[in-house]
Amino acid sequence: MYEVGEYIVHPGQGVCKVDEVVDKPQESYMLLPVGRRNPMRISFPVSGENRLRPVLSHDEAVRIINEYPTMEVENHRERSNALEEQYYKDEMRNGDCRDSVRIVKTLRTRIRDLRAHNKKPPVAYERVLKTASERSFLELSVALGKTPEDVAKLLQQTTSKE
Repeated sequence: MYEVGEYIVHPGQGVCKVDEVVDKPQESYMLLPVGRRNPMRISFPVSGENRLRPVLSHDEAVRIINEYPTMEVENHRERSNALEEQYYKDEMRNGDCRDSVRIVKTLRTRIRDLRAHNKKPPVAYERVLKTASERSFLELSVALGKTPEDVAKLLQQTTSKE
């Protein structure tokens, strides 16, 4: 069971802080999403806590940032942009921070390649890239005790060393 004050990852909302544990009407976590402008408390049943996961440790976060330059991009393609967007959303919802970081790298690469050929990237790519960036940078920032902007700079620095 998670304790009040712990940071966890909610499958849909991303990083949340356990604000309180209530007993009635059913035992539930009261979660406060982190990094939102107007966060609303979320009630999440303790019985479903297997869908929650703890935030990365500091060492895991450092490992992911160091692996970023050599991280493989995904080759997954779908028949349509909508199906591809859904695939990545499902992967973020069911995966971990490393999956979100890999999605960021994949979509940055695809967008850069399309623009290099004077093609406009699909709006779905931009949308998924934004969501994956927010989720992964926020989780990494909580684990490292930095801001999401600092994490973005760290990832950029690791790629410029290539």
